[in-house]
Amino acid sequence: MSRRQSASQTAGPYVHIGCTPSAAGLENMYGGNDLGADIFPPNTPGRKIVISGQVFDGAGDPVFDAMLEFWQADATGRYGANGSAGGWARRAVDPETGSYRLETILPAATQDAAAHVKVWVVARGINLGLHTRMYFDDEPGEQDPLLLAMKQSSRRSTLIAKRSGDEGYIFDIHLQGDKETVFLNV
Repeated sequence: MSRRQSASQTAGPYVHIGCTPSAAGLENMYGGNDLGADIFPPNTPGRKIVISGQVFDGAGDPVFDAMLEFWQADATGRYGANGSAGGWARRAVDPETGSYRLETILPAATQDAAAHVKVWVVARGINLGLHTRMYFDDEPGEQDPLLLAMKQSSRRSTLIAKRSGDEGYIFDIHLQGDKETVFLNV
């Protein structure tokens, strides 16, 4: 008997149940902690920062069912140093505002890129997750190969998080439209 593959589906309203159960009101799954709740252990060295923002659709309205994953190097520019699983987190956006918040450390530049955080976005209507990068407006990035490859500064600016206060950065993600964030084909 042969089995056929199921039809491809978008990341719908059920994605939060398995990936961020607390966002679906299921706080007791996985021992009460969502997978990816903490990007690094609390004692990880580095400058503590908060990254926050909103996800917007093509009309400029907040997207209330998006989920984001973040990957980043540590303060020495390494991923998963010393066998650590650190440097990865997952967040569901707030279902009332479409906003997210990530408490982390400022990553250092890696061998081949300026300090950045990799971001993956899924939401209803997105067949394949969208990949982008977030750079920091107060960190050197002029020589980053990805930023150098973009000729239009208006497109490059969609990848730059703006400093806000002592520890914060604002990074809004626009899925379509005039302010569309640059997404990468990876």
